[in-house]
Amino acid sequence: MRCAIYGAGSLGTVLGAYMTKNGQAVDLINRNKAHVQALNEKGAVVCGTVDMKVPVRALLPEEMEGVYDVIFLMTKQLQNREVVTRLKDHLAEDGALVTLQNGLPEPEIAEIVGTACTIGCVVEWGATLKSPGVCEMTSAPDSLSFHMGGMEGVAPEKLQRVKALLELMCPVEIEENLLGARWSKLLINATFSGLGTLLGGTFGTVSETKAAQPVALACMKECMDVGRASGVTFAPVQGKDITKLFYYRGSLKKAFARALLPIAMKKHRLIEPSMLQDLKKGKRCEVDAINGVICREGKKAGVPTPVNDKIVEIIHRIEAGKLTPGQDNLKYFA
Repeated sequence: MRCAIYGAGSLGTVLGAYMTKNGQAVDLINRNKAHVQALNEKGAVVCGTVDMKVPVRALLPEEMEGVYDVIFLMTKQLQNREVVTRLKDHLAEDGALVTLQNGLPEPEIAEIVGTACTIGCVVEWGATLKSPGVCEMTSAPDSLSFHMGGMEGVAPEKLQRVKALLELMCPVEIEENLLGARWSKLLINATFSGLGTLLGGTFGTVSETKAAQPVALACMKECMDVGRASGVTFAPVQGKDITKLFYYRGSLKKAFARALLPIAMKKHRLIEPSMLQDLKKGKRCEVDAINGVICREGKKAGVPTPVNDKIVEIIHRIEAGKLTPGQDNLKYFA
């Protein structure tokens, strides 16, 4: 089986290292020449909560040749239509394009490659690119998992093939409720990546900073309200029903949810939001594909989303150089 990871940055490099180490040849494709060169010369170095160095094969996009049975898509969504249109020429006729991106990317991808070739996968761990070829795993080794599911028409055997590839790294759950799994991950990203970015910290900064906790809970509640109003049934996250744990109406349940935040994020507290990583590199981030989705869907459903609206606004102001990440940004939620 011929496989590729397109957009092999922090997460893609870690996945590629695991796949290669456990016997599956895979091309790691990235636009960053220094990163590609380091991967080819020194191998993929993974540090942090795990420690390994694995020889890998890395390519620039223009060096791709032939077709692949499975392409794992791990770029940002900012140029999805252009990127997926290009990848279609490298996807086998009965191949699978597996998006591990944030937000709700599957419908747009399916428009290009077809629903029968489109598989969505939720990543439930984090990593940071420290330098070319070097990635830091920021989730505990016993908390790594994937949730995946196919669009309508994806053959069960195709799902199983992809599942077997991902299991070379960690446990994989095939999710019949793909939309629910996506919304559960969207809730986590909107809250901990969105707020973590404007705070200039990690997931743990959000869950452990007392002044940030009420904002985090309000952000989660907005996402749940919008999702439910849109007909979504939220899927469990690593066996936990996050809507039961964190949804509140009264002060008692809100206090319980607040106390639970640092416990729930304990194994992922070191994750640095990918949006913050982008801002540090002077790149545009994908806040419109994360918190922005909640804002847009909220308008459609008639559900107010003031917290997510403010997160989007603040991050765009940071992008424009008008603000800097830091806890002082919490004042805008007063």
